[in-house]
Amino acid sequence: MYMLNTFLLVNISGAKAVEILEAYEGTLEDDYPPDNERCEHGEMLLYKISLLEECGFLERALEELHKKEPKIVDKLTYKEQEVSLLVKLGRLEEGANLYKALLTMNPDNYRYYEGLQKCFVLYSENGKYSSDEIDQLDALYKSLAEQYTWSSAVKRIPLDFLQGDKFREAAISYIKPLLTKGVPSLFSDLSPLYDHPGKADMLEQLILELEHSIRINGKYPDRTEKEPPSTLLWILFFLAQHYDRRGQYDVALSKIDEAIQHTPTVIDLYSVKSRILKHAGDLVAAASLADEARCMDLADRYINSECVKRMLQADQVALAEKTAVLFTKDGDQHNNLHDMQCMWYELASGESYFRQGDLGRALKKFLAVEKHYADITEDQFDFHSYCLRKMTLRAYVEMLKFQDRLHSHAYFHKAAAGAIRCYLKFYDSPVNSPAEEEDNTSKTPSQKKKMKKQRKAERAKKEAEEKNEESSASGNSKFGKRHIKPVDPDPYGEKLLKTEDPLSEATKYLKLLQKNSPDSLETHLLSFEVNMRKQKILLAFQAVKQLLRLDAENPDSHRCLIKFFHKVGSMPVPVTDAEKLVWSVLEAERPSISQLQEKTLSEANKVFLGKHEDSLMHRVAVAEMLFTLDPTEKPEAVKLIEDSSNKVVPTNGALGPVMDWKLKDCIVVHKLLDKALIDQDAALRWKVRCAEYFPYSTYFEGGCSSAVHNSLNVNGGASHPEISQSENALVSNGKLEAFKNLTI
Repeated sequence: MYMLNTFLLVNISGAKAVEILEAYEGTLEDDYPPDNERCEHGEMLLYKISLLEECGFLERALEELHKKEPKIVDKLTYKEQEVSLLVKLGRLEEGANLYKALLTMNPDNYRYYEGLQKCFVLYSENGKYSSDEIDQLDALYKSLAEQYTWSSAVKRIPLDFLQGDKFREAAISYIKPLLTKGVPSLFSDLSPLYDHPGKADMLEQLILELEHSIRINGKYPDRTEKEPPSTLLWILFFLAQHYDRRGQYDVALSKIDEAIQHTPTVIDLYSVKSRILKHAGDLVAAASLADEARCMDLADRYINSECVKRMLQADQVALAEKTAVLFTKDGDQHNNLHDMQCMWYELASGESYFRQGDLGRALKKFLAVEKHYADITEDQFDFHSYCLRKMTLRAYVEMLKFQDRLHSHAYFHKAAAGAIRCYLKFYDSPVNSPAEEEDNTSKTPSQKKKMKKQRKAERAKKEAEEKNEESSASGNSKFGKRHIKPVDPDPYGEKLLKTEDPLSEATKYLKLLQKNSPDSLETHLLSFEVNMRKQKILLAFQAVKQLLRLDAENPDSHRCLIKFFHKVGSMPVPVTDAEKLVWSVLEAERPSISQLQEKTLSEANKVFLGKHEDSLMHRVAVAEMLFTLDPTEKPEAVKLIEDSSNKVVPTNGALGPVMDWKLKDCIVVHKLLDKALIDQDAALRWKVRCAEYFPYSTYFEGGCSSAVHNSLNVNGGASHPEISQSENALVSNGKLEAFKNLTI
């Protein structure tokens, strides 16, 4: 095996690797391997076959697989490799038979059903099928259902492609037993169907019919036996989540409240009500409900984690930390959560600190997540020798591929984007200490520069001393003394904000996003913001082109396009050769942008409005750019926003209207009116208007929100608990008297 270890460490082609493996096999005797090496040898053979498949030698790979079958221990992987090769070779009938054999072993494996559909040429990547294909798929799954009667997947998959009455019939047969059994995850299972036109309405009608029948007769339609009382509970539970998904929070809350009155001891009911209130905009009440659920089962880590997340969303960081410590060691939640790489907590707390304007602690949390990914990259080196020694070659190759795409993970993207936003905000509004502010006003430029260098040297010296203290503290454990964790020298992230060039720090993380998340709009939006501040005109223009490539009709793409060329238009006449070169590139590229062809920026703005006149956020982007291009047009910009109408989306029998506007969008609009357009009267009118659309929103102080309730019953005055940090704003320890009458 030493020869194998050697060639794997060299960057060679797949074909050459196969040759070396075969040369190695030629040195083995016919009765090899012995019993104690069968697994390792079989793993090597499977690795060799995977190499042949990657190189395109499919026939040879299949022949080798059949030849070495007696020496391969992992029979499941053998069959999966065989069926993969058969399908790629076009031997679909053999592949179908083998997939059926695999389904006999595991009838709930969705990949096997997908492969079987491919063998029958009945698979579509986008999930769209013709009527003939739907009939064939329906017949296929009916035959499979007769064979695998205990399988859940064989009943669930047809709901994705069936339409009309067939969908209704299949949905009834799938949903009824799960409601009777009381499966809390039923709605999560069916939620992908809400993206299919018309299916949400059919599900609603179906569940309402079941609810009516249970209430009147105590049984399902066309059934003679009575249902247990819990069936109504789970129907209400499903309907609450259904109406929450459709944005009908009044109905959702009435359903979940009825379910709680029916059976007050079911923890899932409180968790769902907490989620509904979060979506409705009452984050404080949502945190209270989550705390109520937590107190019903203090040993459940998941419920505790969900409660912590709700508290962080409500900006109740201190209370969230006290709750998180219940499941950490030694009462030190910060070190233990960091050591456990609890990234969801660090991201949520970082976002909370950012909302509150505490950039130091927000940046500290975001960079902690970034460090976890650096640690994961470092930890891979522990597995190189291990995987080769244990001959887990296919898993080893997968690990290497995973490392290649490690920084494209969603958590890293959120952390890097959060860090960049912190640096941008700090660049726009730097915070100096009183001593620094005094220096800035009393010192000459040369003295300021000298003082800055002196402070930098002092900080470096202090950091070196702290590192020595930490190393000496950790060294004590070698001599039998108790290991003491070093104290965090910068718990509030103040040192992180003392960087002299925040844009340079932001660029480091921006480059990682550009490399690993090139298809994300947020990546290029951040690139545009950073490079515009750095006066890197061509890099900012590159970000604009990427935004137009990904989604030219997105409001943010339009906003960046207009901002960029408005900035370019206000630049002085180029003088240096470099400036002239930049100018020539922009002049050559501008005609290629269809949105600006033979149009002024104002005309392009009007054309964009004409395309998206019914969309709130598109109108807001147009209004903002109208004000940017000509500040005297501020009244027209405000009027453009206020003339937007919140249409009612048809729901085919849903109880109550479903409005087109989203709460988070309306909050953005209010902040724009208040901070960017600086029109407090318009902002107040918008707030009053949105308080009617979102009665549970604490931001808009809706009539049903805990903001109004607390101001009347707790504080005796107006408050903004959504951004409050006081623990008094949150009724904890399972006591929800302040929110008992929250719903209408």
